[in-house]
Amino acid sequence: MRPTTRIVFETNRVWVCHYSKNDGAHFFSLNGDEEIMRYIRPAKTREETDQFLSEIIQEQVTNPSAGRWAAWEKSNDRFIGSFAFIPIEGTDKMQIGYALLKSEWGRGYATELTIGGLHYVFTKTGLTEIFAVTEVPNVVSQKVLLKTGFTLFSTYEEGGKKLNQYIFLKQNYKGQNLAITPV
Repeated sequence: MRPTTRIVFETNRVWVCHYSKNDGAHFFSLNGDEEIMRYIRPAKTREETDQFLSEIIQEQVTNPSAGRWAAWEKSNDRFIGSFAFIPIEGTDKMQIGYALLKSEWGRGYATELTIGGLHYVFTKTGLTEIFAVTEVPNVVSQKVLLKTGFTLFSTYEEGGKKLNQYIFLKQNYKGQNLAITPV
């Protein structure tokens, strides 16, 4: 069964689509978990996640081609996490990122979402580069980024955290076929 909200892009196993107001419990299961959020931002209460979800849904109306989106496994319509195509705060650079439920860790979804995100960025936007940011201790995500073709761009400190910024240039994009364009 296909999602009822707008599909932004899909991969072999995943639909990435706009969040809806009915996604509150799923959104909280991700954003309220301290272990999942460890390298992203502080975990939020249910009230805070409901407010954050409302803001994301409103932003989808004004800018549907960028934002935070839900990731659903196609084979069983199961929520697995979130994918983001958002600005790097305080810059004109755009970044991609993901967060997955713990039950989905180690199943290849991070790599698949990253490749699908690259396909989306380089076929549906005019960008010639895309970034990703990780905390230095987040070695698992760094391996995903390097495996999918990102290269280390810079290391810096922000808010007391040491961060690595990775870059992927469109000229290096070879059209990996894991992604299927929007339906």
